Amino acid sequence: MNHAYVFPGQGAQFVGMGKKLYEENTIAREYFEQANEILGFRITDIMFDGTVDDLKQTRVTQPAIFLHSVILFETTPDLLPDMVAGHSLGEFSALIANKVLTFEDGLRLVAKRASAMQRACEINPSSMAAITNLDDQIVEDVCSQITGEIVVAANYNCPGQLVISGSNEGVRQACELLKAAGAKRALLLPVGGAFHSPLMEPAREELAEAIANTTFGNPTCPIYQNVDASPYITPSMIKQNLINQLTSPVRWTQTIQKMMDHNATHFTEVGPGKVLQGLISKIAKDAVVDGIS
Repeated sequence: MNHAYVFPGQGAQFVGMGKKLYEENTIAREYFEQANEILGFRITDIMFDGTVDDLKQTRVTQPAIFLHSVILFETTPDLLPDMVAGHSLGEFSALIANKVLTFEDGLRLVAKRASAMQRACEINPSSMAAITNLDDQIVEDVCSQITGEIVVAANYNCPGQLVISGSNEGVRQACELLKAAGAKRALLLPVGGAFHSPLMEPAREELAEAIANTTFGNPTCPIYQNVDASPYITPSMIKQNLINQLTSPVRWTQTIQKMMDHNATHFTEVGPGKVLQGLISKIAKDAVVDGIS
């Protein structure tokens, strides 16, 4: 029986996130103020009192979710994970929880990742769409049939929910074909671009350099990584998987299934919202699922 801690990614943000934590916990306040200094702007002002549009900028969203998740984890007593995982951005939060990265290094990498991804989106106008009620294989086959455009399966969130990612035209064509194939929904997502697709290659190159220059320690427990859903404890492999993640799909369904194969019986989401709790409940129907938010 193992207790897994999991950390959310982009899309979990909300205005006011972390404000109560800042006001009521002295240690949390110190972390937030340190983050403001590292980032060079008061991200807390945007998190606590900004607009929805301010908060959804990738350069703000990713550090904000990271900070909320990590500071919650660091200020909640007696959290001892047997295994960790994170959805996309959440992998960086997970690497704080298992002591691979320091808070400062993790935040700097997340800030670099966010700015690099935002630039990649500006270079290649692109989008993502959520596809529901279709078998993964059908979605993959339809994406592979589209020529002259980039469109790929990007997020395997849970059975019957897969997100595709690619050029605007590629995603549009795929959505039409997938609806014709029986998808209940093929819904464009309000994101800045084609995350977890080949169009993120410029961001991958930027992040690779930053990760190469960052010290990764030995983990206290395995991290199950998005690229192949497998557990890792070797710092050099963890680094490479983090780099490859930007242009590879998030295999969340497979990750939770693999953790269950390795005796995970309790999953706790740490961070804003309950998105992962909902997904895990559909994948691991016999597991205990809860959250710290």
